[in-house]
Amino acid sequence: MTYDERVTAAAVVFDYGGVLTSPVRDSIAAWLKRDGIDPVSFSRTLKAWMSRSAPEGTPIHRLETGELAAAQFDTLLAAELVATDGGPVAPNGLLQALFAEMRPDPLMFDLVEELKSAGVRVALLSNSWGNTYPRELIDALFDPVVISGEVGMRKPNPEIFAHTLKLLGVEPGAAVFVDDAVANIEGARRAGLQAVLHIDVHETRSQLARHVAGLNTTTPQLEETP
Repeated sequence: MTYDERVTAAAVVFDYGGVLTSPVRDSIAAWLKRDGIDPVSFSRTLKAWMSRSAPEGTPIHRLETGELAAAQFDTLLAAELVATDGGPVAPNGLLQALFAEMRPDPLMFDLVEELKSAGVRVALLSNSWGNTYPRELIDALFDPVVISGEVGMRKPNPEIFAHTLKLLGVEPGAAVFVDDAVANIEGARRAGLQAVLHIDVHETRSQLARHVAGLNTTTPQLEETP
């Protein structure tokens, strides 16, 4: 297929954390170091609650669907963690601390603006971990905004993709989904969407250019503040 033969996607659906923000893993690493938490205990818990082999209904699953409040999750998570000195981990504000270093990526938001200006629908589809979102920013930019804890569904299950597509009013094949988690990318493809695994803004822009005719493949540089 040549460039001129590409059909512009009707909609692009973006994940939030790790796609429109700095990498979540960097925030987690900073939290573990800052608060003196044994990384092995966190990795072990994350695998048990979030891996492909994890049973349905783990604390993370229930957190993402809104069945479990953040404070309740903090308590369950703290019980699984060990401090680097071998002691217990206090539960207060664990999720808030985990996401403390996560920042919006202005280059990704510029990409969303560019797509929107080109007439492509843009939606947000995020699994919430009790973290706060810059609602004024995302509500003005995305339509719709689908947060797992608000709709009682979570990625990678097909229902939340179907719900998002219904709100967009587009067929699955006319939408491109962007996420940094392989499991969610695979779930989107099973639901019939095209999908792009987010590595960084440059790679995502390049991949989206395969679906959106006329999209600039070069990431514009941010203007430096004098």
